[in-house]
Amino acid sequence: MQRGQESPDAVKVRTLPVQVAAHLTRRIVSGEIEDGRAPSELDIAQEFGVSRVVARETLKILASLDIVDVAQGRRVVVRPPAEWDYLSPLLVEWLPSELVGELLQELHQMRVLLEPELAAMAAACVTDEALERLKAEVDRMAELEADPNAYLEVDHEFHMEICRAADNRILDRIMYSARWLGTASRRITNEAPAALRKATHDHTEIYEAILARDPDRARAAMRTHLANNSALIAEREEKTRRAAGRR
Repeated sequence: MQRGQESPDAVKVRTLPVQVAAHLTRRIVSGEIEDGRAPSELDIAQEFGVSRVVARETLKILASLDIVDVAQGRRVVVRPPAEWDYLSPLLVEWLPSELVGELLQELHQMRVLLEPELAAMAAACVTDEALERLKAEVDRMAELEADPNAYLEVDHEFHMEICRAADNRILDRIMYSARWLGTASRRITNEAPAALRKATHDHTEIYEAILARDPDRARAAMRTHLANNSALIAEREEKTRRAAGRR
């Protein structure tokens, strides 16, 4: 499974603190830091041959991702992994593929809980202007089935348009905050044979249910779409496990 939210061809330019933070995160995930004590600012400067400023910025990055706690006059400690900011694009990029796979399964669980109800809410209060935007996205999907990267962007916008149509700012921000994992998930489902053609069909069904202003139909159409995605993710994971077993 490919890590991160960016395309394989994307050019990544990372600052030195980000590079060091990535290295330390992978070390923590691998279990190399056993006592829960993370490297201090001085430790980082000495080990990596960087300035104290770079070391300080590195710790700030790790702290911003809730990976470590940094307190004046106290040692730097690793926080429990369950408390890390898994919605950060940086953290998703740094994690091993098997852990990203687990996060994608958990993301799917969240989507199953939220998105059918968002579709139902949208069907109940959608405006004509929002319907026009949804139709435009569906039409673009049909045109982009041979271009997975472009399709991905339109797919994401379609689901966000439903969030906006549902007119709930909190739910909208929850969905938006998960966009990086959502992108990683869509890259997997888009790779399956005929996946984009099937996805266009699913999105059309969702759009038509919202167009009919039928909350029950919209809820059911979204559930069907997410179930189809789940099957594709499970199939990909099974292929990955088989390939690992052969090695």
